[in-house]
Amino acid sequence: MSNDVSVIQGAHSRIGAMKSFFLVWFGQLISVTGSGLTKFALGIWVYQLTGSATKFALTEVFAVLPAILISPLAGVLVDRHDRRWAMILSDVVSGISTLFIALLLAGGHVDLWAIYLVAAIKSICTAFQWPAYSALVTVIVPRQHLVRASGMVQFSEALAQFIAPALAGVLIAFVKIQGVILVDVATFLFAVVMVGIASTPPFVPDASAAKSTSTWGTHLLFGWKYIQARPALMALLIFFAVTNFLTGIIMILSTPLVLSFASVRVLGGVLSLAGLGMIFGSLTMSVWGGPKKLIQGILVPELVLGITIIFAGLRPNPFLVASMVFLFSFCIPIIMSCSQAIWQRQVEPEVQGRVFAVRRMISWSSLPLAYAVAGPLADHVFIPLMRPGTPLYTALSPFLGSGSGRGLGLMVVGTGICALLVSVWAYFYSPMRQIEEKSHCVETLEPAPSSSGQ
Repeated sequence: MSNDVSVIQGAHSRIGAMKSFFLVWFGQLISVTGSGLTKFALGIWVYQLTGSATKFALTEVFAVLPAILISPLAGVLVDRHDRRWAMILSDVVSGISTLFIALLLAGGHVDLWAIYLVAAIKSICTAFQWPAYSALVTVIVPRQHLVRASGMVQFSEALAQFIAPALAGVLIAFVKIQGVILVDVATFLFAVVMVGIASTPPFVPDASAAKSTSTWGTHLLFGWKYIQARPALMALLIFFAVTNFLTGIIMILSTPLVLSFASVRVLGGVLSLAGLGMIFGSLTMSVWGGPKKLIQGILVPELVLGITIIFAGLRPNPFLVASMVFLFSFCIPIIMSCSQAIWQRQVEPEVQGRVFAVRRMISWSSLPLAYAVAGPLADHVFIPLMRPGTPLYTALSPFLGSGSGRGLGLMVVGTGICALLVSVWAYFYSPMRQIEEKSHCVETLEPAPSSSGQ
């Protein structure tokens, strides 16, 4: 009888845990969608006001760079304080900064500096929000359901990416840009309520870190040292930094590549398929739960990504590119869900804030670099090399097709080949391939080294 009672109590505990996760997840889904509305609306406003692609691109820089720079500090603070309060305060500050823009717009006094400032503030909030959210999910969700939970997180981001632009376009027509921003403020409040009512385990800070006399510098370096002491996690981190760089190049090239042989309407259809691919990939992970060996859910889809990139650049055919974009986007949530679950299983919950913050900082830092080099490489190297009449154009046009945009096609193919080679290297690098075996992941490292450096 006692065994039956234990089983029933365990089942109720798991149901309660998933209910709490769903509350937090649903709040974040609404909040991310609201942020997508504001991002789309303000992007239109900035471009229409200035007519400058550079000033428009600066909004992306301010939305990404502060989070990268402040991530180590955010990780230290997240590990020292309740993760729920970190999420709540992040949403509150983001909501206040968004409301500030709405008030400026209502008064007709908004300037570009205000847009950039708010983008930077929201970016800093994201630096706290993401490691807190990831660590909170780890302690709420039973271990066997972490992949499904990661799939649901990916689904919320994909759904927001898919519906936010269309929804923002409709809302602007009825409530103008100020109304759209106020809707975003309401979504932040909703997320705060959902996190507040969710039942989560009591926060237990890292005891050794709390008692340590270590300097702030030591704590800031902790996440890096933790990863560095584990070759498998370090390999996985480097792998994603490199693949993010290659993916960033593709993100920059995708729009000019399609427009080099198709219309803006076709481009819109391709981008919609990208959103659908991410939604279907996320739903697949939420239902399936991933492969038994999670690393296979990273390496195999990464190989597929390389192949899709190569085929997308091979011919100026909208149907070929659209199908490859859909498959590419379908693989992304699978890769991200498996990666997130591996990190959640391999890193102790009490230090995940610091470790995940450094992980995000390093893996994301390659994106601005990709954005910086993709344009000059395309404009000054690949496009001139593949101008009609050049020797390289004559030699490769039977394979890449003809037209003025084949330099972009060659660059895309080259990026795809690099992605394939990186995936092959990762498969044959045994520490990474065997990352889920404890002997390759857990090595001795003091949770918070003393200030003496010993």
